[in-house]
Amino acid sequence: MIPILLLCAMLFQSAPQTALKPIIENDRVAVWDVIGATAAQPSDAVVVSLSGSAVFLPEGTTPNVAGRSIMIDLKDHPVTAIANTTSYPLAFPRPGSKKIFENARVIVWDYTWTPDAPTPMHFHDKDVVVVYLDDGDLKSTTPDGKVVVNPYTFGAVRFNLRDRTHTETLIRGKQRAIITELK
Repeated sequence: MIPILLLCAMLFQSAPQTALKPIIENDRVAVWDVIGATAAQPSDAVVVSLSGSAVFLPEGTTPNVAGRSIMIDLKDHPVTAIANTTSYPLAFPRPGSKKIFENARVIVWDYTWTPDAPTPMHFHDKDVVVVYLDDGDLKSTTPDGKVVVNPYTFGAVRFNLRDRTHTETLIRGKQRAIITELK
């Protein structure tokens, strides 16, 4: 009997489960890694499928989630618009980016980096939630030449604050992301 109970406990622990707490939470968003059906959303949300699509769900909508997705609950915490006082273009749109949708709350982009081809130097005027869809390392370089290499894996999620200027270069692997800009 004990071996059967141990086997059942091991199977339960190894089964994928919806996170009990958000993977990111701040004044702007609560981000959840979800698998399968979830309850109606208490706020507006963006659901990013790890297959590379995204949809907007108005408050109270029950998501139709199949497989693993990232759910970005949008909090009602407006921020003052930030002006681009740099000489650089905004982060989006950028060459090669595809706008998935835009509404009063967000703009959602699909972007694939090209190996060894830096993006134009750009300014982020909005906070963003980035869902990475491949395994690859991005080198970020600021206008003053500071370099940081960030390794990202499939399903990784990051929240990046606005008021940043940099260029990005894919230096290893491949990388695609769904990027949600918060208005």
